[in-house]
Amino acid sequence: MILVPPEILEKYGAKLTEYEKDTVIFSEGTVAYNYYQVSNGLVKMTNYGDGSDFIQGLFAEGESFGEPALFGDFPYPASAISVSPVKLWVLRKHHFIDLLKDHFDIFYQLTRILSLRLQYKSFMLKTITCEDPDERIISVLDYFKHKMTKHASSGKMFANPLPLTRQQIADLTGLRVETVIRKIKHMETKGNFKIIKRKIYFVS
Repeated sequence: MILVPPEILEKYGAKLTEYEKDTVIFSEGTVAYNYYQVSNGLVKMTNYGDGSDFIQGLFAEGESFGEPALFGDFPYPASAISVSPVKLWVLRKHHFIDLLKDHFDIFYQLTRILSLRLQYKSFMLKTITCEDPDERIISVLDYFKHKMTKHASSGKMFANPLPLTRQQIADLTGLRVETVIRKIKHMETKGNFKIIKRKIYFVS
């Protein structure tokens, strides 16, 4: 679902901006000046520490990111980085506030989305405190499974391939990538999903 239709974004002065893969869109600790919405591609919000990467969230087509800092006037709590080449709608803060004042339906939908993100944060805190690696991985996979639609593949019905690498699953769960690789291979033998060309497909 697209949060703000492109024609409305353009009306309020948003610019469609392209970023190459692995580009820092904004850095942790910097001031929030813009509203960002993904036109296509994938963006992650992440924290770095002790040489590791902890992913706070992943955002795809139609999704926005970084709004809490925009509304709360506090520095970004995480960095936003393009996982793939991306196109983003970028709108200055004061124009975005005007947009929300004029479109209550969009304001309401954004409030709902931010509430769901709070729920996700609570879910992830509970997940990463679990000592069982299998439970951590399954919880994350189930969450993203519910965000994906289904399509036919190899004569069966599968969900769309999980848009995560094993490294990203490790970064979401706080596990070592070697642990994730081993556990995912074991889960496949149990029939939790299929791995086709290094992508995870859920059996419906």
